[in-house]
Amino acid sequence: MAIEFSAAVRRIPVYPAAAAYALPEDVALLASNESPEPPIPAVVAAVQAVLTGVNRYPDPTNSKLRGALSDRYDVPASRIAIGNGSCDILLAAGEALLEPGAEVVYAWPSFSVYPHISAATGATAIQVPLNDRHEHDLEAMLAEITVATRLVVVCNPNNPTSTALPLADVAAFVERVPPHVCLLLDEAYCEYNMLDDPDASIALLARHPNLVLLRTFSKVYGLCGLRVGYALCGSDAFVTAVNQVRQPFFCNAAAQAAATEALKHSDAVAQRVERAIIARVELEDGLAELGIRAAESQANFAWFDLPVDEDADPAEAERDIVRTLGERGVQVRAGTALGRPGALRVTYGTPEQNARFLRELGDLLA
Repeated sequence: MAIEFSAAVRRIPVYPAAAAYALPEDVALLASNESPEPPIPAVVAAVQAVLTGVNRYPDPTNSKLRGALSDRYDVPASRIAIGNGSCDILLAAGEALLEPGAEVVYAWPSFSVYPHISAATGATAIQVPLNDRHEHDLEAMLAEITVATRLVVVCNPNNPTSTALPLADVAAFVERVPPHVCLLLDEAYCEYNMLDDPDASIALLARHPNLVLLRTFSKVYGLCGLRVGYALCGSDAFVTAVNQVRQPFFCNAAAQAAATEALKHSDAVAQRVERAIIARVELEDGLAELGIRAAESQANFAWFDLPVDEDADPAEAERDIVRTLGERGVQVRAGTALGRPGALRVTYGTPEQNARFLRELGDLLA
């Protein structure tokens, strides 16, 4: 007789990870929203400095990193949660807030981990379609909030569609979300957002104890491989709850050291953002020359529908193009796994990688 797993395991979808990690170095890795730039040298040095002490457990309170984040954002350290990537905090929030009979509201397509939250907890997921500009429909999301709603998630800028809403719209939404609902504003790509100052949303925390701003060092800081994220919270209660449902030592010593050092290099981060914006313009212009209009990106990636014949199957056309691009050394992300058959998500790489992608895609479409 085979072992029997829980109903939660049967409900949880498999995360659609990119299939490029064992490929040769000459492959253009544009499928995962990573930075194409290596870590800042001082960050590498900070990691190396702690390696001689890894016979000891990491600081379970993450005190240095939370202190550095507190200084950076003027948020009390007691209202800052650290995680093994921002996903760790996100999933812990689901465990701390949700249970059968409760509801979680989020837009769709959006970050592919969100469905895991309801599946793992037995809560009901309310998926609200994006508008025709691939943006969150905040009015429609408000209409879905009920007395059973415990958690609302807004991804801004949104993954996978790259779009963002102005902070004024988000702030007005925050004002209307009932205080019994935890509103988690997922800002993993906020540094790339040119609509507003990335730090402008922090002022909302003082007025809304139910608000959580979820951020990460994986993207613009280039620390995907170390997995460290954080949440700036409107109250201490959220931090206490998510820490309570997780294992201890959820952020390793190397990650803590790297993130603490990374915060000291705002000039380097600004330069990375500038290069990403240049890549954004070049890629969007290149796609336009191929007759493709990408969504209005405020992130480090592009999102667009492939041009297919009306009688063609968008998902099949997408699979063919993704497979052939992969055979030609260019890895991109298929839209079917992200909620929209016939679409592609393409992370900005180096100038050479971006040009290679445009050249190969143009050849396939021709």
